[in-house]
Amino acid sequence: MEKSEIKGRDFIVFGLQPWDIPIGSNCKNIAAVIAAHNRVLYVNRPLDRISYHRPNKDTQTINRIAAIKKGENVLTEVKKNLWIFNPGKILESVNMLPPGIIYNFFNKKNNRLLAAEIKKASDQLGMKDPILFVDNDFFNALYLKEFLHPALFIFYIRDFLRSQKYFEKHGKRSEPLIMEKADGIAANSAYLARYASQFNKNSTDVGQGCEVDDFVKAPGAKPADIAGIAYPVIGYVGSITSTRLDIDLIQEIASKRKDWNIVLVGPADENFKSSELTKMSNVHFPGSKPQQDLAAYVHAFDVCINPQLLNQMTIGNYPRKVDEYLAAGKPVVATQTETMEIFGGNAFLCNNGDEYVAAIEQALKEQHISEKIAGRVAMGMAHTWDASVEKIYALINTTINGSGK
Repeated sequence: MEKSEIKGRDFIVFGLQPWDIPIGSNCKNIAAVIAAHNRVLYVNRPLDRISYHRPNKDTQTINRIAAIKKGENVLTEVKKNLWIFNPGKILESVNMLPPGIIYNFFNKKNNRLLAAEIKKASDQLGMKDPILFVDNDFFNALYLKEFLHPALFIFYIRDFLRSQKYFEKHGKRSEPLIMEKADGIAANSAYLARYASQFNKNSTDVGQGCEVDDFVKAPGAKPADIAGIAYPVIGYVGSITSTRLDIDLIQEIASKRKDWNIVLVGPADENFKSSELTKMSNVHFPGSKPQQDLAAYVHAFDVCINPQLLNQMTIGNYPRKVDEYLAAGKPVVATQTETMEIFGGNAFLCNNGDEYVAAIEQALKEQHISEKIAGRVAMGMAHTWDASVEKIYALINTTINGSGK
C-alpha cells in the first residue's frame, strides 16, 4: 500500500492537554510527528475564570497567567516548525450553568474569544489554509470551525469522556454536534471509531502510537525502593485511579496468592488510598515516579498487569502501557476488552479473578522463553506514532479528494 504523506501544510492543533502537562499525551506526540514535515501551531488550553482565582495554582495555570499578564512565552518555537501558543484571554467558567440558551450563549462567546486569539497567532506565523486538528475538546472547540474557517477540520477521539459526570452535563449535546461538524473523525480504537460513526460516517480507526524505546533495553539495577521485594513481582505502572482500575479484582488476586507481591507504581486516588489494599502485606505502593524512571520499574516486574475496571470510559480505551510492557519483553495479563484483542497471543486476557490467577501462573512459566520474549517485543514496537499519523494523513487526503465525507 502506498504511504500516505502530507508535507508543507499548516496545522492548528488544539485539545484538552496543554504542551506543558507533565504526563504523556497523544495530542503532543501527534503534533510532534506532524511538525517533522509541516508547520504546527499547538494551542494550549486557555485559562478559565475559576482556575485564575483558585488559590492553589498548578504549573500550567501559573504559565498561562504569566503569558496573559507579562506576555511571557506567548508564542514559542520549541523545535523547528512546532510553535506553542498560550492564549491571552481568560474564558468564563460556564460548566456550572444548566444546559440551555444561557450556557450556549456563553460557551459560544468563549469559542469566539479563543478563535480570535488563535487567529492572531496563526496570522503572526503567516499560516495559509490551516488544517484544524482538535483532540477531544467538544466544549472550547465547538464553534472553532465556524470562526476559523480552516481548510479542513479533523476531530480526534481517544476517550469516551461523556462517561464522566463533568463532561456528560453539556457533552450530551456538544459531542455529537462537533462530530457532525467535523470533516473527518480520527479515533484511537475500533470501538471509538464505531461510536463516532453514529454522528459522522467519515470516521476511522487510526490506531494508537507509543514511545517505547526507553523500555526495550533493561536499564540495569532494580529501583532501590522495590529491590527488596521478593519474587514473584506482579506489577502495574500508571495512574492508579478507581475509575479505571478494579480495586476488588486486585484485592482478590492478592488475597488468593499471598506468596505473590503486587506492586502498583503511580499516583493513587483517594479510593485506592483508603482501600483494604493498603493494609495487605503483599501489596506495595511506591508512589508516583518520573517518566524516565518507569522503564526500570517495568523491567523489575516478573509479570505486568492491566486490571481495568470495565465501564464506558475504559471499554474502548487503548492501554498505552501494554505496549510499554511488551516492548520490555514482559508477559502481560490484562482484562479482556475489544481493544486488547489486537495484541493476540502476546497477552493473556481475563474476565475475572480466577482467570487472572491462572493466567499469571502461566505467564510466570513463560517469563524467560526466548521466542515469547521476541514476540512481545515485536508487538510492543509495532504501534508507532509515525504509523498512527500516517493513518491520520490518509483520512485527511481521502477527505480532501472527496472520497471521505
